[in-house]
Amino acid sequence: MGSDADAAASAAEAAARRSYSKLIAFLAARTRDVAGAEDALSEALAIALTEWPERGVPHTPDAWLLTVARRKLVDAMRRRRLDEDSSAHLQWLAELQAGDDAEPAWPDRRLGLLFACAHPGIDRNVHAPLMLQVVLGFDAATIASAFLIAPATMAQRLVRAKAKIRQAGIGFEVPQGDALRERLGTVLDAIYAAYAEGWSDPEGVDARRRNLADEAIWLGRLVASLLPDEGEALGLLSLMLHTHARRDARRDAAGDYVPLSEQDPARWDGSVVDEAEALLHRANRCNGAPSRYQLEAAVQSAHAMRRRTGRIDWLAIERLYDALCELTGSPVAALNRAVALAETQGPAAALAALDALAADTRLAEYQPHWAARAELLARSGATEAAAQAYAQAIGLERDAAVRRYLQQRAAQSAARSAAPGSQRPASTSSPGDQRPGRQNE
Repeated sequence: MGSDADAAASAAEAAARRSYSKLIAFLAARTRDVAGAEDALSEALAIALTEWPERGVPHTPDAWLLTVARRKLVDAMRRRRLDEDSSAHLQWLAELQAGDDAEPAWPDRRLGLLFACAHPGIDRNVHAPLMLQVVLGFDAATIASAFLIAPATMAQRLVRAKAKIRQAGIGFEVPQGDALRERLGTVLDAIYAAYAEGWSDPEGVDARRRNLADEAIWLGRLVASLLPDEGEALGLLSLMLHTHARRDARRDAAGDYVPLSEQDPARWDGSVVDEAEALLHRANRCNGAPSRYQLEAAVQSAHAMRRRTGRIDWLAIERLYDALCELTGSPVAALNRAVALAETQGPAAALAALDALAADTRLAEYQPHWAARAELLARSGATEAAAQAYAQAIGLERDAAVRRYLQQRAAQSAARSAAPGSQRPASTSSPGDQRPGRQNE
C-alpha cells in the first residue's frame, strides 16, 4: 500500500507541476475567479491522493484533475447562489464533459492568465508575486519571504489582487496590436522582477529565494513559446539566460565574490550562453525597433564574446547603453554607460558622466553607483573621496561576499599611492554583473 501511495503522490505532483498553470487558467478564464479555481484544483489534488492509491493513477491525470476541479467549481457556485452568474458558468461547464481519461485538449489560456496578473488595474508591486502564485503555485509565505515582506501583508495583497480580477471582470485576453506591446512590457517586467530576487542569492543557500530565478526563467520560456515572434519576449529570455549562465562563476572555491571582468569564461555554462545567443538573433529578426530587453541582452552578448575572443568590446557596450539611455531614460543605464566610458575614454570622462547623475535621488541608495564612483575616484587619485564612496557602497550592500570584496578594494585603494589609470573600475557595477531588474529604476 505504501508503494501505491508513493506512486499516487508522485503522479499527482507531476501532474500539478506540468499543468497547474494551464488548469488554473482554463478553470478561471470564464469565471474570473482565480481564487476559486485554486481552491477547486487543491481539492482535486487532495482527492487524487486519496483515490489514486486505491483505484490506480488515471491514464490522463491532467484531465482527471480538470474534471474533478470543474465539479468542485460547480458546487462552489451553487453554494454562493449567484443565480445569473451561476447560470452562465454552468452553461460553460456543461460544455466540458470530458471523462476522467479523456485527452486534455483544452485551450491553453496561460498567456491570458499572465496578462490578467499584470493588469494595470492591479498594484504593480503585486504583479510578480501574483504570477508566482497563480502560475507556478507558490504559497504566499514563500513569496513573502522571497520579496522580504511580512507573510500576512503579502497574503492580503494577493487576496486583494485576485478579488480585483473577479470583481472588475478582468479578462484573460491577449491584447492585440499596439496594446500588446504596452501590456507585454508589464508582464515581462514582473517576470524579470522575480528573476532579480532569485539572482540576489547566487549560491542558492537562501531558502527564501531558492529556485526563484529558475522559475522566472520558466515563465520567460512560457511567454516566448506562446509569443514566438515577439522580440521583446525573446530578448528577456536571452537576457536572463546570459546572466544565469555565469551564476556559478560569481563565487570562487572559497565562496568569495568574483566580478564579471575577472570571471573565468570556462566556468560559464556554454550551452546556456549558446541558447541565449540564438534567442537574441531570433529577437533581432523580429519586426520593430529593438526593445529594452533586447538591448540589455546585447550587452550581455558583448560580455559573452570574451569566451571566444578573450576581450571585452567596451565600445560596443558604450553604444548599447547610449541606446538604452535614449530608450528608457534610466539612471541605472546611464550609470552603466559611465562604467563603459571609463574603459573607452578614461576615468575623468566617466566621473563627469556620474556627476551629471548626482541629482537623481534614485541612485542615492544604489550600491553599484557608489562602488563605481569609489573606483573611478581611486583611479583619479582622489583617495579620500574614494574612501567615503567605498564606505557608502559597503553600508548599502546586503551580500556578505560582495561586501568583503568592496572592503578589500577600499583597503587596496588606501594602501597604494594614487596613480590615474593604474586600475580599472571594479565590475561590481559592470553591466549585468549583479542586480538584474533594476534598469528601469
